[in-house]
Amino acid sequence: MEADLYPPDEPDKADLIDGCIGELSPFHQTFGYYAHGVGPETATLPSGWRGRLIRVENENTGGTTGLCLAPVDLAISKLLAGRPKDVDFVRQMIHIGAVTAEAIRQAFVELEPADVVIGRSRLQIVLSGRRTV
Repeated sequence: MEADLYPPDEPDKADLIDGCIGELSPFHQTFGYYAHGVGPETATLPSGWRGRLIRVENENTGGTTGLCLAPVDLAISKLLAGRPKDVDFVRQMIHIGAVTAEAIRQAFVELEPADVVIGRSRLQIVLSGRRTV
């Protein structure tokens, strides 16, 4: 229902995204989904995330190229956000095979030490089946 969009070449356009196609906009009311304009401070990501971006460009993108986070980077950002819905999201990513716990652990080396501690703790919560962080 929601997609976070980060315009890296023009970060000031995040507000424009919110205003034009954001939550409760006419776009949202018409199509049932919306975009949230975000900036580089929105998510904590491993240092190598840019090198793992996945290009999405096909007949459905109308000539536009999207750059999407790799599953491991998305999982880590969700673990560090730590909300119950994020923990559930990562659990489902692992369950369907979009990412493995081992891939997440390996990417921890690209984080600041304090974030590694948080990430490891929350990954244990995911793997234990608990929901609270």
